[in-house]
Amino acid sequence: MEQENRRYYRVRGKARLEGEVRVAGAKNAATKQIVASLLSGGVCTFHNVPRIGDVQTTIEIVESVGARCRWKDENVLEVDSSRITQATIPIAFSGVNRIPILLIGPLLHRMGEARVPVLGGCTLGPRPVDFHIDGMKSLGAHIAFEDGFYHARADHLKGTIFTLPYPSVGATENVMTAATLAHGTTVIQNAAIEPEVVDLAQFLQRMGAIIYQDVNRTWIVEGVQRLHPADHWVIGDRIEAASFGVAAAVTGGAITVRGCRQDHLITFLNAFRKVGGQFEVQQDGIRFHGDPASFRPIALETDVHPGFMTDWQQPFVILLTQARGVSVMHETVYERRFGYTRALNRMGAQVQLFSQCLGGKSCRFRHRDHEHSAVIVGPTPLKGIEFEVPDLRAGFSYLIAAALAEGESVIRNVRYIERGYEHIARRMQQLGMDLEVLHS
Repeated sequence: MEQENRRYYRVRGKARLEGEVRVAGAKNAATKQIVASLLSGGVCTFHNVPRIGDVQTTIEIVESVGARCRWKDENVLEVDSSRITQATIPIAFSGVNRIPILLIGPLLHRMGEARVPVLGGCTLGPRPVDFHIDGMKSLGAHIAFEDGFYHARADHLKGTIFTLPYPSVGATENVMTAATLAHGTTVIQNAAIEPEVVDLAQFLQRMGAIIYQDVNRTWIVEGVQRLHPADHWVIGDRIEAASFGVAAAVTGGAITVRGCRQDHLITFLNAFRKVGGQFEVQQDGIRFHGDPASFRPIALETDVHPGFMTDWQQPFVILLTQARGVSVMHETVYERRFGYTRALNRMGAQVQLFSQCLGGKSCRFRHRDHEHSAVIVGPTPLKGIEFEVPDLRAGFSYLIAAALAEGESVIRNVRYIERGYEHIARRMQQLGMDLEVLHS
């Protein structure tokens, strides 16, 4: 860990990024499926699993309760949950990421109780677990917070009708997973319907679950007596695909992104085309390219799927710094997602933040004094600086900005980037980025 903390990147800018890259498996799908596999009581095999920090942490978490994991190939992971021996996630995983809360359901079914530590992850604003806890209580679990742990107990979980106040991805996945072995039918209303949630549902169905999507953001899960092991192919990472697309267009290059799906990127592709980016859909991917001189301003709002994804916002803002005119980005998912723009302004960008809702969508942050709207004036030339990466998605955006900038940039805290992007330094080098991996 100390060695990781000392690693940093040096990037020489004005690079035209070109070539071909294959997206890794989706982090936000693979990690949840590894947890869900504990319900099988046997050996599940996952294909297209990214070799990244968050996956390794998830492996360590499930191994801490007795599962055994083995890499069969570069991106093929085997998870053996035949022996679950512990109901407690060690306190060492407190604050590492948000995976521990998802083990409540599997551990309740396997052990009758679960003790999970408080959560962590990127600093994007408070991400309370009350939706998760309320969902588990609705299924019949008794949960108390004691000494830094959520302690859950249940003899049998029972089907329920649970309505989420907000379509939280994690809470939807948590209730969905737990409901597969509950007695009776569970209806999850106002639920998340992101591709990663659908991929989890498909994995659960492969294991024997009866689960389907109904109208109006509704999932219905009919509990079964047991689940069995299954093989599953993790979907490609749509966040990574969009980020590579922006990197191609904003540097005046062309990148063919293999393994991404048009139906997972429709909203992004529309915004990309409106700004002036170009793309062609191919049989196994999408070719992205563009001419920054033709970029036009746009007004965008992030939203839950099928809206414009919050994790597309950071790379897209880099694109908007090169558009001719005034653009607006209204963030409606996380209230502290624009902290990274301070570094962009030091590079020469003109990004101003506002607490007002600069958009037409109903927003949870209205009159809450959060700086969740950004006005971007472009085009602005960028110059290289030294960065401290604050979170995962901002980190990839800093890489794009460094490739675009004049001069040299130094990017520190790169462990945040490597948490979610497989072999990212090597892949960016292969696309033409002048990047060195160094140690202090």
